[in-house]
Amino acid sequence: MGAVSKLMDARFRASHQEEPDIHTKLMRKYDDIPTWWFYTLTVLSMTVSLILCTVLKDQVQLPWWGLLFACGMAFVFTLPISIITATTNQTPGLNVITEYAMGLIVPGYPIANVCFKVYGYMSMLQAVAFLSDFKLGHYMKIPPRSMFIVQVVGTLVAATINLSVALWLLGSVENICQDQLLSPDSPWTCPGDRVFFDASVIWGLVGPKRIFGPHGNYEALNWFFLVGAAGPVMVYIFHRIFPSQKWILMINLPVLIGATAYMPAATAVNYNSWLLIGTIFNFFVFRYRKTWWQRYNYMLSGALDAGVAFMAVLLYFSLTMENRTVDWWGTAGEHCPLASCPTAKGVDLGPDSACPVF
Repeated sequence: MGAVSKLMDARFRASHQEEPDIHTKLMRKYDDIPTWWFYTLTVLSMTVSLILCTVLKDQVQLPWWGLLFACGMAFVFTLPISIITATTNQTPGLNVITEYAMGLIVPGYPIANVCFKVYGYMSMLQAVAFLSDFKLGHYMKIPPRSMFIVQVVGTLVAATINLSVALWLLGSVENICQDQLLSPDSPWTCPGDRVFFDASVIWGLVGPKRIFGPHGNYEALNWFFLVGAAGPVMVYIFHRIFPSQKWILMINLPVLIGATAYMPAATAVNYNSWLLIGTIFNFFVFRYRKTWWQRYNYMLSGALDAGVAFMAVLLYFSLTMENRTVDWWGTAGEHCPLASCPTAKGVDLGPDSACPVF
């Protein structure tokens, strides 16, 4: 964490000491956004949220101090995550951290967990997205005040329309989001909402103590929080010990660790291919063809992404539309069949079962 804080301090100082570039000079002809606009919007948003948490306490389930805690997390993490986004084009999420924290503090309240996740994670994500818009407007020479107004108005219009459409769909589509009551080809299965609901049950209702705590099977995974915090420090220490090894400076742990979120579907076959391709093109090519790698790194990445997209379209028109499938070793799952009998200790299925009791 010391290395991360040092980087943030260096970037902050550089932003005030470096000579302004041509874009900054050209943007000076526009009036800057008054600071009180941001303060007013922040106070107004938090006031409305506090009213919801107090007046609709039984429905929202989130206490007022939980709202302030969520806003504090978003405030603290916005700057470092913005720096990571600006330098690596990857935005680490706070969804698991917020769910984990609220599940530990207030277990058994799924709606409170969801609300805490929205205020702590989505507000930070929206802040990073708005900063990206301002950066684009800076390069395109759009007046900052106009950009701010468009963002606020666009957010209000989008939120109103989304809420109205959601309410209309809930009242007009019968059995919406209920897989067991819908036809197999129904488009109203709500996969994204099910993910949000499942997260509220896992982290809010069940709680992380029963999964990652003393009552669960994954308590050892908590050590990875310490590993993640110590990682940047170790890279900095190795750089100080071996200053001549320039490749150590190229180790970017947010990219290496955050890239796992971009893995393909979670099967052993996909993980192996992901690791194989990553190892070949990130080690051997970089090690023995450094000049080639520096010139064509992004081109290679774009070619691989374009190849995946092209094959997805080709397979859709050639196979999916014709109701055909390709059966081969790579599409046969993880090649690890599920157990037909319970493997937990003391589980007895009765005298008619042939399964052993461990």
